[in-house]
Amino acid sequence: MLKQAIGRICRTSAYAFEGNRVLPCIHVPSCFFHNGQTHMAPRSFFGVEDFLDDDNSRPYTYQKGKKSKNPHKHISFKQRTIAYMEPFTLDVFISKRFVSASLTHRMTSKQVAVAGTNSKDIKAVLRSRSDIPACISVGKILSERAREADVYTASYTPRERDKFEGKIRAVVQSLIDNGIDVKVYLD
Repeated sequence: MLKQAIGRICRTSAYAFEGNRVLPCIHVPSCFFHNGQTHMAPRSFFGVEDFLDDDNSRPYTYQKGKKSKNPHKHISFKQRTIAYMEPFTLDVFISKRFVSASLTHRMTSKQVAVAGTNSKDIKAVLRSRSDIPACISVGKILSERAREADVYTASYTPRERDKFEGKIRAVVQSLIDNGIDVKVYLD
């Protein structure tokens, strides 16, 4: 648009004469891009110049994300491929009142199979919703639902506060006994 306006000005004889030469009255610097940075940025509508950041070539008004402490950190082959090799993860949550477990697909973050003692069909059958027989029944129902969804392997890493014993171990062992291959990673 600026180019068209300058072209109109130049066509309407807005020239200065200096001796034998013809010079335009308006000198418009052009914008050049070099390495993603503008050298002569035009002013924006609000009068704020859009200076670009050195690091990520975005306007300075954007918030910078946290930079890693070591940008040249080597990521191992296992770290890059684990989500593809073992796409399903087991998540077990045990509270004082109920037990729930789910199988989640890592790449899409969608739950493939879910079982818990809060659901209506399990509530009626169980005497208690948080003891070891309840954990075993949750594992059995989860394995049935996982097989319906064609999931036969999963990986499980306990949370920092959880120990792999008691009720959590009962859920995982019940899954293994009912045909789901669970790889447990203890840190």
